Amino acid sequence: MKRLWLVLLALLLPVLPVQAERLVSGISNDTIQITSSFDGERLTFYGTIAPDAGSTERVVQGPFDVVVVILGPTQNRVAREMTHNFGIWLNTEQVEFKRFPSYFHVLSSKRLIEIADINLLNENYILPEAHAMAPNPAGFMKTLEFGRELIRLMSQDGLFGVQENGVQFMSDTFYSAQLTLPSSAPPGPYIAQTYVFKNGQIIARKSEGFAVRKIDFERFLAQSATQSPLLYGIACVVLALFTGWLGGVLFRR
Repeated sequence: MKRLWLVLLALLLPVLPVQAERLVSGISNDTIQITSSFDGERLTFYGTIAPDAGSTERVVQGPFDVVVVILGPTQNRVAREMTHNFGIWLNTEQVEFKRFPSYFHVLSSKRLIEIADINLLNENYILPEAHAMAPNPAGFMKTLEFGRELIRLMSQDGLFGVQENGVQFMSDTFYSAQLTLPSSAPPGPYIAQTYVFKNGQIIARKSEGFAVRKIDFERFLAQSATQSPLLYGIACVVLALFTGWLGGVLFRR
């Protein structure tokens, strides 16, 4: 009898409905232009959770949680420790972080530790501290210490942040989230990584890109500083000398 049940179960498994979900999402703006009057930009991330294309189900069963991670262009960063020696502040230790995010912000439908296990969050670089635990020749503990301090300083500048309850569900499957990109956001390519969780596990994910670009005179200055640094430096010195001379002439009168 037991063998008969196993045979029946094997025959039934292929015809059971597949419980799979997919994410359909979008961003309100895929290009942000920085001008002299730029003071920030509000972005809206939205999406819906639908049955997978191969699923026989017409609706999906929740409850779901959504986390949106916004990553800016990566760059090499150095975190330094200053100590007071003989009346002088000196840089005594430092840790270099390769390909560190220049901008990192997390929006979630509720507290992150209530959505999934902390190990799963770190494995997918959803927590800010995960970037402080990346392999580094300086060693784990020193990297973690300096990395946390770097994240703290960047958080003060509005470049790192976590906004729990930043994702709102308009229905059981449709969500929306808003983020105000600060004026200090560095230009370059950005990625919005959206994760859908169910019962503490990631069941769907999707990545979408947008760009932050400088235009007009700001773009000219940025390109000059990077493509022709010597000429840019000379121009800045000449401009400073001219401004000082002009100020002296005006105040003399």
